[in-house]
Amino acid sequence: MPHSRRILTYAIAAAAAATAGFVFPPGATAAAPRTATSDFNGDGYADLAVGVPDGTVAGEAKAGYVNVVWGGPRGIGAHGSIRVTQATPEVPGTPEAGDRFGASVALADLNGDGIAELLAGVPGEDVTDRGTDAGMVIGVGGAKSGTRPGSSVLTGPAPSAGYGKSIVAADLTGGENKVIVIGGTDKVVARVIQGEDSMITTVVAAPMGGRAPVLTTGDFDSDGRDDLAVAYWTAGDPNTQSHVRLWKWDADRSEMANFWNTDNAGVSALAAGDFDGDGHDDLALGECREIADENIDDPCGPERLAKGGGIHIHYGSAAGGSFGSRAQTLNQDTAGVPGVAEDGDRFGASLAVADVNRDGRDDLIAGAPGEAIGSRTGAGAAWLLYGGAQGLFGAGGAARAVSWNQDTPGVPGVAEAGDTFGAAVASGDHNADGVADVSVGSPGENASLGAVWLLPGGSAGGSAAFSPRTLGLPYLSTAQKYGKPLSSR
Repeated sequence: MPHSRRILTYAIAAAAAATAGFVFPPGATAAAPRTATSDFNGDGYADLAVGVPDGTVAGEAKAGYVNVVWGGPRGIGAHGSIRVTQATPEVPGTPEAGDRFGASVALADLNGDGIAELLAGVPGEDVTDRGTDAGMVIGVGGAKSGTRPGSSVLTGPAPSAGYGKSIVAADLTGGENKVIVIGGTDKVVARVIQGEDSMITTVVAAPMGGRAPVLTTGDFDSDGRDDLAVAYWTAGDPNTQSHVRLWKWDADRSEMANFWNTDNAGVSALAAGDFDGDGHDDLALGECREIADENIDDPCGPERLAKGGGIHIHYGSAAGGSFGSRAQTLNQDTAGVPGVAEDGDRFGASLAVADVNRDGRDDLIAGAPGEAIGSRTGAGAAWLLYGGAQGLFGAGGAARAVSWNQDTPGVPGVAEAGDTFGAAVASGDHNADGVADVSVGSPGENASLGAVWLLPGGSAGGSAAFSPRTLGLPYLSTAQKYGKPLSSR
């Protein structure tokens, strides 16, 4: 007999009050934020959140969980972890088949007390008076031991709304208010936390082909405040819509305002960073491809560079300048990028940013989960693309990059078909040595049990892997697809 889901009864008004308690927990005092904003247990080390929406919880398939892996002197994977589910006492709800808790994750210090909060998307959640798969986002406070009380941040308004497919949090208003941006089915909404109050505004509502809208934040107009980047696309439809759009906070209207677009570009990932070190944020479009012929010239750069997946970068400029007027495109056929571009590689399907070599210019980490290693299709790989004075290209038009896969010397494991190494990537200084570390997810590893690799300081030397098995997590015989998504910073 099919399992009957328990329907949650959180009302929006109750959620607003509870969210205020979550953002500013009772007894917490605001403090200067630490460098590691992903420090969930307050020990001074950056942690890593691994979303496991396909994980089994309390016998319920795909109820989902989030595994927060502790940083420490030896990085992540060597210091234990905590498993957060809807069976965790401080977390609202009950684990039910198909909830997919952890489909999206974010670790962010929302109240400046030095301890991060966990935001987890639950797009399969059923909600009273809203219907099946209305979805929700849940916030859980971090603590030195365990978790602080959690609450619903926002619930979907209707059946199949799927709130929680994607999520990002940042200070978009330029004040002390935090904004939590939530992607659902054909919709992106923003919740502005204003002390004990909050407001909800729709950012964009448009057909998105059933996919999660892609979100990231950065200061793209150089006004000193973060902006929001949103990407979405449809295909095989007369009303195809394919956009990458930038939005900023309009204080006069108390809503997000669209100020820049590139059309006809379908992307799988977005990342913001200052790749040329000029003090202005740039935007990388991962696995960028032209979706339909709308008489728009090469929205992802030269078409030949989209083979196997291309990365297209729009560069920022001084305040008042034209964002994106300078652009670069690269793929595995670009000089200096290891490998050969082949159909299905999915180069750029995941992106992360960090100044790994500490030269004052951000570097770009890119995954290609479809990459073949020898004859092993879909084994996957990841790249570190170094920033420089000209961006991701040097003066001679070549990139500087290194790549890793499970056959790279020093990287544990063996590349096997279907591992999808590089399906997710993240960065964070997990051992607090001042150098960013790289994490690479491989959800297809070990018959889709999944695993994550740590590349300390962006190097294969000293790299290590961890998985549900090494961390002592339950249900080791199921396909948990551990390793996607990842969140740290």
